[in-house]
Amino acid sequence: MSPFISVVIPTYNRPVLLLKCLEALTRQSYPVNRFEIIVVSDGPDETTSQAVAAFSQQQAVPIHMLALPAKRGPAAARNMGWKHSQAELIAFTDDDCLPEPQWLRAFSDVYRITGKRNIAMTGQTLVPRTNPPTDYEQTIADLEKAEFITANCATTRRALEMINGLDEAFTMAWREDSDLQFQCIKHGIRIYPVRQACVTHPVRKASWGRCLHEEKKGMFDALLLKKHPELCREKLHFRPPELYYAMILFFLAGIAGTITNNIPLLYFSLTTWLMLVLYFTWKRLQHTAHTPKHITEMLFTSAWIPFLSVYWHGYGSIRFRSFCI
Repeated sequence: MSPFISVVIPTYNRPVLLLKCLEALTRQSYPVNRFEIIVVSDGPDETTSQAVAAFSQQQAVPIHMLALPAKRGPAAARNMGWKHSQAELIAFTDDDCLPEPQWLRAFSDVYRITGKRNIAMTGQTLVPRTNPPTDYEQTIADLEKAEFITANCATTRRALEMINGLDEAFTMAWREDSDLQFQCIKHGIRIYPVRQACVTHPVRKASWGRCLHEEKKGMFDALLLKKHPELCREKLHFRPPELYYAMILFFLAGIAGTITNNIPLLYFSLTTWLMLVLYFTWKRLQHTAHTPKHITEMLFTSAWIPFLSVYWHGYGSIRFRSFCI
């Protein structure tokens, strides 16, 4: 018999996206009596609760709605979800993803073939984007190359119990999936790639300069590095690139030149800084859109990203006592 599966979806204040995800899950080619959907809100969210309640009344698949008492991040939401289920197999996706109809069946087939109770699986993620894409779309498209992401994975209950679930110290949607992957590796839990388990991850419309806000997530690189130094060095590159430090150095040298009235130092430093900003902008525009709006955004954000990246990595290094700058 097909295993009973619980699909856990963390969400917060995004009912429109969530309902699209739920609609995709109701079209699964998997028996409706063999899986359930558990939606967990990352904090009180009455609008989403009402939307899920109305949607679930029309569906044959059981849909449960839970909520954390306060906002604690998607890792905590996922933990609440799988711990409130008795399923043999736990599948994770995100509220902005659209699982393909064969998604659950593909995970189920691999689970039955292996016959093991402590495995994890990672599926294939597709990211549609415009041609040429924006820089933001290109960044999200990196999910297609990721080894393991919680937007598209499944683990057995026993595996989650062995590693104590997801680490709730990751309070943002960043690196908690790598931590889950590395915990599985350390505990000898084999991770099976299942390309037939496919989800589509549409790129949401982003506000101008959105990438600047994303830099805050870099603080959690330090936490992951503290927990898994060897695996981080093997699989990931954390520290900001040398280009960032060079840009900051020349900018600060220009300020020093202004303060000391050293005109040659001022002109040389700020000219070099500007050239580096233009070079960084050019690199980001190589395979992305060249509309005036996008070029302006890339120029502006290229000047700020190095400062924000180094700041947040430094903040994470202090907060988690792990050198990551």
